[in-house]
Amino acid sequence: MAEEKIIGIDLGTTNSVVAVMEGSEVKVIPNQEGNRLTPSVVAFTDKGERLVGDPAKRQAITNPKRTIYSIKRFMGRRLYEVEDEVRRVPYKVVADGPNDLVKVEVDGKRYTPPEISAMVLRKLKEAAEAYLGHTVRKAVITVPAYFNDAQRQATIDAAAIAGFDTEYEIRGKDGKIIKQRMRIINEPTAACIAYAFDKRKDQKIAVFDLGGGTFDISILDVGEDGVFQVLSTTGDTHLD
Repeated sequence: MAEEKIIGIDLGTTNSVVAVMEGSEVKVIPNQEGNRLTPSVVAFTDKGERLVGDPAKRQAITNPKRTIYSIKRFMGRRLYEVEDEVRRVPYKVVADGPNDLVKVEVDGKRYTPPEISAMVLRKLKEAAEAYLGHTVRKAVITVPAYFNDAQRQATIDAAAIAGFDTEYEIRGKDGKIIKQRMRIINEPTAACIAYAFDKRKDQKIAVFDLGGGTFDISILDVGEDGVFQVLSTTGDTHLD
């Protein structure tokens, strides 16, 4: 039986991507519509149907109050922290619970940002399973370097809701079993690892991340021991 693959997911503000290592090459896995990019969009129709990705994006103009996008901006946030974000979206955003954590309300039902993100993650998971031919429960997910602990935990919560293992065991090169927690990696660090994996160590690298709605630059230091450290990050979180 083939060893279960660990997939990599870029859970983006505008679009998301899932990939897997095949030998020494990275394979971006197409979604159910045959596209390599999956819009990070979830919609609910007036008939109660749930749409994710391209189908959700296609009906956004005619169904704005039931179409949820840019949910990443609300992950792990309280309502008073995202008042500007709330004014930019047509759907209803409310505070819930004693900590005033953000929830999205559609037709009287409230969803947490991790629950909405989980719907996108589940679609990517299913695409990976269809491509690989086996169940996928392990993943590495990237987040912005500026994400705080609450935002990172919300991402892990979304992964758990989507059916991923947040803690699991892997077999090391020496054959021993190692307990592993789901890896949440900074987006510029992931890009830096991909670039510098087979290059010399002890250097500084600038990573530009031009996304669908954000533009960031990060400076990373690659130590002689191969450890990547984010020295500084800044950018524009709204390209509109």
